[in-house]
Parts: sequence; structure tokens; C-alpha cells
Amino acid sequence: MTTTIEVRAPSEQSEGTRSQVQRWLKNIGESVAENEPLIEVETDKVTIEIPAPAGGVLREILKHEQEEIEPGELLGTIDAATAGDAPVAAETPPASKQADPAAQIRTAALTAHADALAASQVSPAVRRLLTQHGIEAGAIRGTGAGGRVTVDDVLGYVASRASAGQAARPEEPAAVDENAAVAGRRVPHSAMRKRIAERMVESLLHTAPHVTTVFEADLSAIIAHRATHKDEFQQRGVSLTFTAYFLAACVEAIREVPEANSRWTEDALIVPDTINIGVATALEGKGLVVPVVRNVQGLGLFEIARELGQVVERARQDKLMPSDVRDGTFTISNHGVSGSLVATPIIINQPQSAILGVGKLEKRAVVVSADGEDRIVIRPRCFITLTLDHRVMDGHRANRFLQVLVERLEGWKE
Repeated sequence: MTTTIEVRAPSEQSEGTRSQVQRWLKNIGESVAENEPLIEVETDKVTIEIPAPAGGVLREILKHEQEEIEPGELLGTIDAATAGDAPVAAETPPASKQADPAAQIRTAALTAHADALAASQVSPAVRRLLTQHGIEAGAIRGTGAGGRVTVDDVLGYVASRASAGQAARPEEPAAVDENAAVAGRRVPHSAMRKRIAERMVESLLHTAPHVTTVFEADLSAIIAHRATHKDEFQQRGVSLTFTAYFLAACVEAIREVPEANSRWTEDALIVPDTINIGVATALEGKGLVVPVVRNVQGLGLFEIARELGQVVERARQDKLMPSDVRDGTFTISNHGVSGSLVATPIIINQPQSAILGVGKLEKRAVVVSADGEDRIVIRPRCFITLTLDHRVMDGHRANRFLQVLVERLEGWKE
């Protein structure tokens, strides 16, 4: 006797996020162990593996590669044998649903190749490119951390191989993309990049009227405090970053201007009781994700730095779970880490109402007044922007938000 076990998509999903099946790690008729990775699912934020809910034999696949899926949707079924039963043989699909022999051979070859790649230390995006182009990871010299193969390494290898092939056939004209002004290589959009593009256009052009206000902050107090406490935090296993200070300062600014931590609906403004701050994090060769630090209003600086470090590290190791990017109420984009002074507008992460931008920290000459005299001094300063949904608040409220934020940073106290 066998029991049919349903394989479903995770029921929890970030608002506004779409998912699609990236690939099945097993074929129909193959045995699978309980909790063994069964499906790779990619969203515009993370790539996750769905484990088998029970051991048995994969009976049917209902959602195929590149098909979009909804939370909780049925993806396939497993025939699970009860205790004492003989191993269950997979049902043979009807002739109308069987693949032709050549297709079965290709599928088996691709699956074997993908399984071998899964054992190597590469990201899902790199595995996908390697499988797509039929390349072994060992053939490419990795430039990432620890010699890890990156997306750019794979694309560069493919381009060089194509160039070598063209050099061997000089009589063939170089391929030119009709949509491009010059010849060049074609880099297909990943699912993440396409989703990011769609959401940026939707947020800016079809959802919220964006307005940006700009302030400047002197971070002398922050730098002094960090210099005093950095080693202490490090001894406790936590890295004290400037971003942690901005998360802490945002709490006071949001308490003063709570609509910055809200979402717009047609009949009301929804203001959450909690402050969950997302931090835009760049992933090399993939795009941006926004892992969330939850309940920041109840955390001290050490706890904020710890939670921030953990969730950002998971993002950079491609180990984020859907819960890590869900329920954000406000977002910070520290674009200054890559040299940017001011970025405007920074696109609002819907359905939120505002996003804070932090520019590059640099020494600047400023005029200060002391004892009735003006003098020029050098101070570490940066530009801070708040891009807001103009439906939610007006400019004077956005300015008040930044006034409180800057006062907190410049007069930093525990």
C-alpha cells in the first residue's frame, strides 16, 4: 500500500514577490529520501531548495521549469511506501505524456550534469549558467573568494570560447544584435534581474509619486563612538558597521514621523506597530536583495549590529530564506559604500512609503561658529536622502524625519 504525498510551494512569500520553478533535482520514477532537496525555486529575491516532504518515488511533476508558481501551489506528488511495504515502482505515464527517446536521453544527461554541479561550491546562478552552456566548473579559473567561480567568470569563459570559434572560421561574419548599436555578447536576463526591472518600473511609474529631500550629516560623533567600541564588539563576535548606527537612528526619526514607516491603501494609511528595516545588499553578478532586520525599535546597538551582520552574511552566501526578506516596513540603501555621493530618486521598495539613502563618507571643509567667530574646519560628512511616496507625506514631514535623524547621528549617545 502506498500513500500519495503532495509537494507544495512554500506558503509564506514576500508581498509583491513572484516565484518560478528553476529546476527539478529528480526525475519521475526516481527514489527520493525525506528532506532531500527536490526542487530549486527562484524568486526576484532569493533562490531556495524545497526538500521532499517524505521518502518514496517521485510520481508526477505538475509545474515545470520556468513556470511561475503561487504560494502553497501543488508542484508534484510522491508515492510514499508505508512501513513494511515493498519498494514502490513509479507509474508509467500515458503514452501521450511520455517524452520521445531523444528527449529522455537529453533530460537524463542534463540532470546528471546538474547533480554533479550541485556538489561543487558554486551559487545557483553559476550552476544554471554552467548547465546551460554544458561546461564543467573545473574548466574555469574562479576569481571569487577562495577561487570560487562567479557568474562573470562563466560569461567570460563562454565569450572567449565563442571568440576562439569565430577566429577559426574567419569567413563567417560576426554576429550583431539587431537591437544593439555595436556588436557584443548577449547576456540573458536572470529571473531576479527581470523581476527587479519590473518592480522598479512599477514603483516609479505606476504606483508612487517619488520625491527626494537631501540633508548632510557630520559623523564625527559616530566615528568616535565606533573607534571606542569596535574592538569590544569584535571580541563578542559582532562587526560594528556604520549602517548599524543608521538603523538605530531611524528608530527615533520614525517615532517622530511614523508615516515614513507606513503603507498606502486607497482608504487608509497603515502604520505598523513594529519597525522592520530592510538593508539593500548587492550580490556580485546577480543584483540587489533586501534582507530585513526585524523589530529594530526593541534592539540596542549591539543587537542591531549582530542581527544586521547575520542577515547580510546569509545574503552574500546565497543562503537567504523567504522569511529573511519578508515584512519590511522601511529600507536603507547605503550606496556610498561604492563611492556614490548622492543617488536620487532611490526607488521605493513597494508597498513601503520611503527609503533612506546614505552617500559616501568623506572629509569636507565646513564653516563653524565659535565664540562669535566663523572658522573653516575639516569634518567627516555625508549626504543623506529620503525618497518618499508623496501621497503619504509632504516635504515638511520628510524634512522633519531627516532633521531628527541627523540630530541623533551628530549627537550620538548610547
